[in-house]
Amino acid sequence: MSRKHVAVLMGGFSSERPVSLSSGKACAEALEAEGFDVTRIDVTRDVSEKLAALKPDVVFNALHGPFGEDGTIQGILEYLEIPYTHSGVLASALAMDKDKAKLVAAAAGIPVAESQVVNRFAFPSTHPMTPPYVVKPVREGSSFGVVIVTEDQAHPPQIVSSPEWRYGEEVIVERYIYGRELTCGVMGETPLGVTEVVPQGHNFYDYDSKYAAGGSKHVIPAKISPNIYQKIQTLSLRAHQAIGCRGVSRSDFRYDDRFSEDGEIIWLEVNTQPGMTPTSLVPEMAGHAGYSFGQFLRWMVEDASCLR
Repeated sequence: MSRKHVAVLMGGFSSERPVSLSSGKACAEALEAEGFDVTRIDVTRDVSEKLAALKPDVVFNALHGPFGEDGTIQGILEYLEIPYTHSGVLASALAMDKDKAKLVAAAAGIPVAESQVVNRFAFPSTHPMTPPYVVKPVREGSSFGVVIVTEDQAHPPQIVSSPEWRYGEEVIVERYIYGRELTCGVMGETPLGVTEVVPQGHNFYDYDSKYAAGGSKHVIPAKISPNIYQKIQTLSLRAHQAIGCRGVSRSDFRYDDRFSEDGEIIWLEVNTQPGMTPTSLVPEMAGHAGYSFGQFLRWMVEDASCLR
């Protein structure tokens, strides 16, 4: 019996290229250790021609950000009829649009923060909402372009309407949620453990907190009450299902327990292409559930399909 041939897509041309290269390298090495024939593809604009010539059995999508995470590569793979991991065209596109994803989540009974979408060229000269609030690109990941506006800031952030801004024309302005950063993965239809992310030397879980050595501490299981723990798991699965995710996803939350243990839980977003190094959040959650990194990736390859 021949070994399954897996093409690992990595790199690409989004702002998250370095993250994707790291994920892709780790996944390719682990899949080879699991006995798969692996081809690494650093994605360029001719990726469809490369895949058509290669004819792999499965594509493992280790891309992050626009093109790899927004339904575009998923559409190419559907056209080529190559089974692939993670979510399909619609769920990927929907999850990448933070505003539309929040509308769907809210309709499913998931608590979200008040927000509005503003064109960056028409960004107001007065605060669009009472500070504190957060400004972030509608369609980016890894906290790129996120600006926190504090209560003592007299004016909105000027960077949003400046020529230096490179994260799209639309931004979402969202009420700032105090509290702890909680996150929970879903594997198939099963919620994994809840992790608390504690940034080290940063005031929120920004790019450096996510990827720099020592940038954050992951506490799994999160030290929260069983009731809150279960609620985070339930909301994560509900978001996964409402948005139509497949394979693996990860939902991020803020939990404000300053005044009571029940506190306020706010869903921020769902990630359809979470980081995939052995120390990334979702592989850690899978490890907590008893899967080695290789076993976890094997499950994803065996779960791969078209029409996701």
